[in-house]
Amino acid sequence: MKIKQFKDSPLAHYSYAIVSEGKMALVDPERNPLKYYRYAEEHNAKIVAVFETHPHADFVSSHLQIHEQTGATIYASKLLGADYKHKGFDDGDSLKMGKVTFKAINTPGHSPDSITIVAEDGNKTALFTGDTLFIGDVGRPDLREKAGNMKAKRVDLAKKMYHTIQNKYNGLPDSAIVYPAHGAGSLCGKNMSTDSSSTLGQERKFNWAFRDQTEEQFVETILKDQPFIPHYFGFNVDVNKNGADNVQKTKAAVKLSLLVEKIEDGVTVVDARDGDAYKKGHLPNSINIMARGENDKYETWLGAIVKPEEPFYLVVESVTHVRELLERTAKIGYEKQLKGIITLSEKVSETSDDFKLKDFKAHKEEYTIVDIRNNSEVAEKRIFENAIEIPLNELRERASEVPADKPIVVHCAGGYRSSAGSSILENKFKSTRIFDMSDDIKKFS
Repeated sequence: MKIKQFKDSPLAHYSYAIVSEGKMALVDPERNPLKYYRYAEEHNAKIVAVFETHPHADFVSSHLQIHEQTGATIYASKLLGADYKHKGFDDGDSLKMGKVTFKAINTPGHSPDSITIVAEDGNKTALFTGDTLFIGDVGRPDLREKAGNMKAKRVDLAKKMYHTIQNKYNGLPDSAIVYPAHGAGSLCGKNMSTDSSSTLGQERKFNWAFRDQTEEQFVETILKDQPFIPHYFGFNVDVNKNGADNVQKTKAAVKLSLLVEKIEDGVTVVDARDGDAYKKGHLPNSINIMARGENDKYETWLGAIVKPEEPFYLVVESVTHVRELLERTAKIGYEKQLKGIITLSEKVSETSDDFKLKDFKAHKEEYTIVDIRNNSEVAEKRIFENAIEIPLNELRERASEVPADKPIVVHCAGGYRSSAGSSILENKFKSTRIFDMSDDIKKFS
């Protein structure tokens, strides 16, 4: 068998194609299926199967679109209760494709319906572990309390994960290659390696979850210091359970407008331009979520700040960026919320104040400092002792906790998030000066 790993860097997501004797299977495909179709063309292979290891929270899968366009059968656990046409794939089930035999292992923990796909070809074994087993970590068990309509309690799932790691991979060889659905940078775990694959033997030796420990010790460790849960996670779980619409059709329905001077009052605007361009001129009610390249976590922060089904406009620097930004917005299923993609006229009236580092250093007491880092970051190190601490993903809802009697300075850890945070507070406090510390924070941390 030939295995191809596809990486979506902004979401730290891995998907897979497995080819054997002119047939191809996919595991956990991302929203746009065209890259898989191109790969099938290159290998003159027919896509016959799509495996969903679980209903993903952090991205929208293209499994239903692939089924509709290629006729491939979708395989998922019967425990999922999927609303799309599929075949149950659970303990004891198998599928033969060319020289490859696929088997299912129910591996609950990240979700009640998680499965691991075992692919065997002669003496070669590959494990597609979804969000159950990562490289150096295991999937977080706390998403289903809030993620969508398929709820499960975190402690119960943590206990299931303990028993999955203790028992479900027994009997598989140390040489089996582990292919996870995510790597470092994903919010689906907390201590993932930058490595994109491993062996089961390496994980048994070095992954903390395989250590000799009690269930109580395991549960305490896995639940401690998990990252925040963005608004969109529950929405994506439900979309993936139902099956998403054809992404080419939904993207084509989004309107494009050029050189816009104003929009209707009260509608949220997501401005994806660089912070310097944003500060020179933007629309009212704008939030500056920068998308300058794949290192900017645009998808994550869009879904953490803007709520599912909340209408918004998307501002881009140029029409040359429309395709990329629409694609990235669709990855989390937010393209149907778009009222339009726009470029701005030079006549837009809103501007932002420039941060004066020298004055701030000399008169810190004359500013209200807002630290928008995550709770775990603050716990590790406070940068300013008198700062008001509100994580960025909570700032829109908690902005009223910030006093407006002094100029406000917003900071994060490196300068990316503070542009969004300061723009949120600009929308809240019209008569208070708001400053984005940006990368000047590095002079203090």
